[in-house]
Amino acid sequence: MKISYAVVLFFIVAAAEIAIQAFNLLPYDRFIKPLLVPLLALWYGHQSFTKEKIFLLALLGCWVGDVLLLFAGTHELFFILGLSSFLVAQVLFIRTYPKFCWPGEGLNGPQKIRAAFPVLLAATGLVTVLYPSLGDLKIPVMGYALVLAWMVVQSFFRYGRTSSASFWSISFGALLFLISDSLLALNKFHQPVPLAGVGVMATYMAAVFWIVKGAIQHQSVS
Repeated sequence: MKISYAVVLFFIVAAAEIAIQAFNLLPYDRFIKPLLVPLLALWYGHQSFTKEKIFLLALLGCWVGDVLLLFAGTHELFFILGLSSFLVAQVLFIRTYPKFCWPGEGLNGPQKIRAAFPVLLAATGLVTVLYPSLGDLKIPVMGYALVLAWMVVQSFFRYGRTSSASFWSISFGALLFLISDSLLALNKFHQPVPLAGVGVMATYMAAVFWIVKGAIQHQSVS
């Protein structure tokens, strides 16, 4: 895989984002955060032989969510809209993952159940912890948690139907997405998490990076 100037710029911008979160320079976040996903989308566009439109739309959903959440502190509506954008993105990732698969059988029924069970159990545990403090957001947050967990499970279902590198990259990215959103939810609804901004953004940026890398890795050997 050739190194693209877009991914080099992404790492520079990601480092700036971590500094913004670590030193609480949040006014600058409005200039830095919106650059992250477009740079990864540009990387995908340069490196992949075929461009899956649904995958690009999923990245667009992440970008819109990023922008909306920048204003979540000013009105709760921005958080709900941001959550909705990421929900759309997760659904589109779920739709996309089967496209990043070779023809043929992968995991069988029992294997799929074993792969799905720990993820769904973790998501259920998170919702159980958060439920008493969710207020009017109980249904939206529970719905998002379910879709997010299924996105992770769907990434596991690619096992045996793509290259090893692509499988592990996308699966790792999907798990990081789950960790990032879990940190965000715990910090917002349960209790403050030390260095929450750094943790949420570091895992989120790594999540999208590895998912995009896995998509490129699959198409480079298809």
